[in-house]
Amino acid sequence: MIDLSAEEFEQLVADELDELPDDMLDGLDNVVFVVEDRPEDGSLDLLGLYDGVAVTERGQYGFGEMPDRITLFREPLLSICDSVDELRDQVHVTLVHEIAHFYGIDDAKLHELGWG
Repeated sequence: MIDLSAEEFEQLVADELDELPDDMLDGLDNVVFVVEDRPEDGSLDLLGLYDGVAVTERGQYGFGEMPDRITLFREPLLSICDSVDELRDQVHVTLVHEIAHFYGIDDAKLHELGWG
């Protein structure tokens, strides 16, 4: 496990977001990215979470909608990584995984594609 402050971790997440392809990010509408220490249940099992309505399941969507949230959990991610490079890779995979949920790709398909 590596040790990174909350600020250092948030910067790493922001840097990884900047590295994602534009075509992946351009379609994100009304989505916020959040970093929290742990999931509500306090476990270290969940690395990230998409909370919202996938584009493929939206009916009428427009003005006044609360933003969808993509949350990355700092302590679980830190607990499975032995280096900053490994953490960057895992944050990248977690971001892609949660963004895929926004686009309507479920866990089964993500596992099939190697992003699970």
